[in-house]
Amino acid sequence: MNEKFLKPYDPKNTEERIYKLWEESGFFNPDVCIEKGIAKADAEHFSIVLPPPNVTGNLHTGHALMLVIEDIMVRYARMQGKKTLWLPGTDHAAIATQSKVEKMLEKDGVRKNDLGREEFLKRVEQFANESHDTIVNQAKKMGATLDWSREAFTLDEDRNIAVRTAFKEMYDDGLIYRGHRMVNWDPKGQTVISDDELVYEERKSKFYTFRYGPFEISTVRPETKFGDKYVVMHPKDKRYAEYTDGQKIKLEWINGPIEATIVKDEAIDMEFGTGVMTITPWHSSIDFEIAERHKLDKEQIIDKYGKLLPIAGEFNGMKITDAREKIVEKLKDKGLLVSVDENYINRVATAERTSGMIEPQIMLQWFVDVNKKIARRENKSLKELMLEPVREGKIKIMPIHFEKVYFNWIENLRDWCISRQIWYGHRIPVWYKNDEIYCETEAPKEDGWIQDEDTLDTWFSSGLWTFSTLGWPKKTDDLKNYHPTTILETGHDLIFFWVARMILMSQYLVGEVPFKNVYFHGMVRTSDGKKMSKSLGNKAVDPLDIIAKYGNDALRMAMIIGNTPGNDLKLNENDIRGYAKFTNKIWNASRFVLEQIKDFDSLQTATLDEEDQKNTEELNKLLEETTKEMNEYRFSLVAEKLYHYFWHTFADVVIERSKKKILENKNADSARMLLITQLMTLLKALHPFIPFVTEEIWSMLPASSAGKPNDKSLLMVEKWPSVSN
Repeated sequence: MNEKFLKPYDPKNTEERIYKLWEESGFFNPDVCIEKGIAKADAEHFSIVLPPPNVTGNLHTGHALMLVIEDIMVRYARMQGKKTLWLPGTDHAAIATQSKVEKMLEKDGVRKNDLGREEFLKRVEQFANESHDTIVNQAKKMGATLDWSREAFTLDEDRNIAVRTAFKEMYDDGLIYRGHRMVNWDPKGQTVISDDELVYEERKSKFYTFRYGPFEISTVRPETKFGDKYVVMHPKDKRYAEYTDGQKIKLEWINGPIEATIVKDEAIDMEFGTGVMTITPWHSSIDFEIAERHKLDKEQIIDKYGKLLPIAGEFNGMKITDAREKIVEKLKDKGLLVSVDENYINRVATAERTSGMIEPQIMLQWFVDVNKKIARRENKSLKELMLEPVREGKIKIMPIHFEKVYFNWIENLRDWCISRQIWYGHRIPVWYKNDEIYCETEAPKEDGWIQDEDTLDTWFSSGLWTFSTLGWPKKTDDLKNYHPTTILETGHDLIFFWVARMILMSQYLVGEVPFKNVYFHGMVRTSDGKKMSKSLGNKAVDPLDIIAKYGNDALRMAMIIGNTPGNDLKLNENDIRGYAKFTNKIWNASRFVLEQIKDFDSLQTATLDEEDQKNTEELNKLLEETTKEMNEYRFSLVAEKLYHYFWHTFADVVIERSKKKILENKNADSARMLLITQLMTLLKALHPFIPFVTEEIWSMLPASSAGKPNDKSLLMVEKWPSVSN
């Protein structure tokens, strides 16, 4: 009997040693598996990319859940003999990372402009490298069998080549253009952000109604109204039939008399307020579209710092929040204030990363045209290329109800603004000289060219992730062997940020889907349903703290049982504690079995009696069910069934019956044979879920019982159990 079995299972003294054993074996790398005969060169592939964690700090419970689910998928595929690749990497997360470093510098009284672009980027890169090392260490602590030899970073040189190549191809096809359009400007972060980086908050606001000539108009933002010189109404609104399109009216306004123009447009909601509105085309996307349709003037009222411009007269230079009530007071003094609703609930757009209030602005930016027809893609637009594979079943989304969410978003998709006014990130590969524009994958060799100051939206580089990590734009063996990837596993909050953009980029640049399946996990919450947050003082926020206390296997079981695609997971410390007892149950049961096996080879000729044969058939039936369910990604169900079988059938029934047979020496060899074969089978089946304790026990089985008398293999690369073995 191995001396380790004399003590309770100790994950602290096991897990690091076991992971090192796995890592040193080289079996995380599919090339090594093929070389050693674990997988055949012509075997079916299973490939998955790790959703790259941001290099902004530590992994949290959401990352832990992602790693657990993906590691289960990968271990199962590897045990099936597939060419299995799990490709790791990290994301530079431009806005979040730059913002974090800026805040760190500000504590020392330093601003990025004091350092200059080059020196500031050195500081950011140093921070990113330190965060990267922390993230990799934590992923290893979680037991993730990632192929570290293929690790990538969204801002490394290979990804830089891929990004520049993608930009150049899209630019040449007329899909990328530069123009003045309405964008989401974040005054706090001092950059443009995309529509799906907006967070809408319901806030109590004052809703003002003013007299505007013969009309009444309502707004929550009187500070934007200085340049309003168009009054818009629906052409079918009978209340205003006497007014004609283009008619001029004179009226008194904030800073004196003005002349306004009547505009008739069907975008107006006749049921809202008075059915009349003035428009501020520079600071509202709806107003901008009306102005574009009618070729109206557009005038900027608010600058990029959220301050009023000279058009505001006496309010010039004031922050809009400070000026608002003063403007209302002036209108009141003029007798133009009709009413104030103090309890109006307003939907306010804020920036996800900075929480700053968004100020819509017309700016010169770079965009991706999602509606332009593409000759080399059968004259389909990017929108069509994104919709088609999901509609045709080439990509399966789990749970299926997210397909409707996906379709709705794509069908209403506007052109994607891809330029950002920050220093950290892929700099836009465009250079200017006088009126000339140069777009190539490399800088021009002649002097006098100045590169665009902006960087690309982080999601532009992340959108290339499934194929840039496999060598694209080169035609590599990895790209040929592992793309499209088998599945993407990620949080459902990334359906627009990342999933849709990967489909866009892969369909356009590679001409195929990036993955065949999408598995969405939910958010990890506390046992009472609250969001996990260190700031809220929740327990069990740091997965490494949980592992130190209960072991990796216990955390994995708590995260997978009861966890179905798309639904949030309530993580309960009592559950984790319970699964720690389960790992010890497996340990103790295995010790008993091995105590009974003196000579495994002599059992090879043993014949199972009727009762033991029945137990074997029961386990075979379970294996048949669970293998089908593993193929359907129903991991929660499989883990629960294996948990109950081991505890309530193998430990409570099979072992107890066998004890009696061995004690009474009645069909003892049959009982011993059943014990060792069922233990071996259950260790294999449980391995993807609780890899550490199962690998440790497997290493202590008699050599011949592992199937290789002179060369015991790692359980990690044993064949997945079938009814025949």
